[in-house]
Amino acid sequence: MITKTVAELLSQDVTLQDVTVKGWVRTFRANRFIALNDGSTLNNIQCVVDFENFEESELKRVTTGAAIQVNGDLVESQGKGQSIEIQVKELAILGDSDPETYPIQPKKHSFEFLRENAHLRTRTNTFSAVMRLRSSLSFAIHKYFTENGFYNMHTPIVTGSDAEGAGEMFRVSTLDPKNPPLNDKGDVNYSEDFFGKETNLTVSGQLEAETYAMSLGKVYTFGPTFRAENSNTSRHLAEFWMIEPEVAFMDLTGNMDLAEDFLKSVLNYVLEHNKEDLTFLEKRLLDEEKTKPQAERSEMSLIEKMRFVVDNNFKRVSYTEAIDILRNSKPNKKKKFKYIINEWGADLQSEHERFLVEKHFKCPVILFDYPANIKAFYMRLNEDGKTVRAMDILFPGIGEMVGGSQREERLDVLVEKMKALDISEEELWWYLDLRKYGTAVHSGFGLGFERLVMFATGMNNIRDVIPYPRTPQNAEF
Repeated sequence: MITKTVAELLSQDVTLQDVTVKGWVRTFRANRFIALNDGSTLNNIQCVVDFENFEESELKRVTTGAAIQVNGDLVESQGKGQSIEIQVKELAILGDSDPETYPIQPKKHSFEFLRENAHLRTRTNTFSAVMRLRSSLSFAIHKYFTENGFYNMHTPIVTGSDAEGAGEMFRVSTLDPKNPPLNDKGDVNYSEDFFGKETNLTVSGQLEAETYAMSLGKVYTFGPTFRAENSNTSRHLAEFWMIEPEVAFMDLTGNMDLAEDFLKSVLNYVLEHNKEDLTFLEKRLLDEEKTKPQAERSEMSLIEKMRFVVDNNFKRVSYTEAIDILRNSKPNKKKKFKYIINEWGADLQSEHERFLVEKHFKCPVILFDYPANIKAFYMRLNEDGKTVRAMDILFPGIGEMVGGSQREERLDVLVEKMKALDISEEELWWYLDLRKYGTAVHSGFGLGFERLVMFATGMNNIRDVIPYPRTPQNAEF
């Protein structure tokens, strides 16, 4: 007996004797035709049963969702819809599935329903395709950095610092929540906590990655990050994955070059290796688009959108130039934007970013040199004293995909910025040490992995591109 996956069997161009395949039943028709899937491919393999040769009680157990093992011969199919099929000689039920209660029936389910059954939703075509693409993108990311001389590092998940300065963090504590120890001021005494200080789940591995870049040269992190932001939008998660490279001796131009090359490389990888899943997801998206008003439909299909990024040079535009373009644009003048751009210094919204990419430049855009007061403390201050060497990469349909900067390498300037923002020097003494001992120009960026998966799959809700989404009031599974 030759044990094969469904993907391996469907790729055969010859008949085979005595093959074995295991999987889950999608459908069982006419007491004869089993559609079997094992997750290795979008497609099912048809297994044909001569019901006269099997016990009726055994065939009754071949229900949607049941796990079975089939032994038989791989032959050319006599029917329509498939080129090959298995003529079943032996059938074993490995795990029963009650047809009365099994949630994933062979019919169309809403994404809301499937989120409630997230432990089973990868048994549908859409979610199996999404998660295979997610896996491929993850591999492509590690492949890219390894081939380009980067070292992977694992940054702490529990941290005493807030890299973003946002303050929206999940506290990590072993203190009794009903009766915590208090200090003389009546505040919680974190010196008695497990770590001896107040600690949180990390919002970014960037600061720690910088320390390694300043000794190993080129590093990247790819790990979970957490934001305690009470946001229920289709773009926000409380737990998500971040890719964060940091490179010593690299300025903002090098950072933009790296980010553009990286994005093109990983998207090109899935275009080459996940054609079947992409074709399916493209059709799903086209069907979904047909239900929308014409004005809301995307001008490009899923694969066209990915090719648009891979095949076009990214347009590099200063924030100041982008503000002028937006201020003078028709949607702004006619007040079609939800957030009207009136002056320099405004924080750009997704609608502005998408206008620049999809309508004005018609290619991916890198904005750089942002106002200092809307960006993080660690970004390198420009000579004008007003802007920082920050850059954001904007994608069609998404808006901001990447945020990065040249880091502030000058000790005196960094200390001044921290004082102005009331960021503790004592907490970040180790970060300041980098500027005391062998400081140098260095840069990096952050990419929210789930946003990249959304772009590559055409899914509209971030909760549908991560196995088990964590959002406000939701920590199921």
